[in-house]
Amino acid sequence: MADGATLKAHRTLDGSKVHKLHPLEGDAVTVSSTVVRTLEKCGWVRSNMKFPAATYLLTEKGRQLLVSALHGSDDDATL
Repeated sequence: MADGATLKAHRTLDGSKVHKLHPLEGDAVTVSSTVVRTLEKCGWVRSNMKFPAATYLLTEKGRQLLVSALHGSDDDATL
């Protein structure tokens, strides 16, 4: 997501869900539901709850963590 990729939850009519990370170029990559749930529980992403493909957005907390990680800061103890 730091490079502009979009994380989406693709839902089928039967209710099953597949999470995929869509980069700006190239094919989408499947992401584990466990990883997505962890990102949500930590408050780093939230879903826009759209059907059939919800998009996950970085929260302010997620943006701050990303900036800290990209700049090598040890200020965020949640890592």
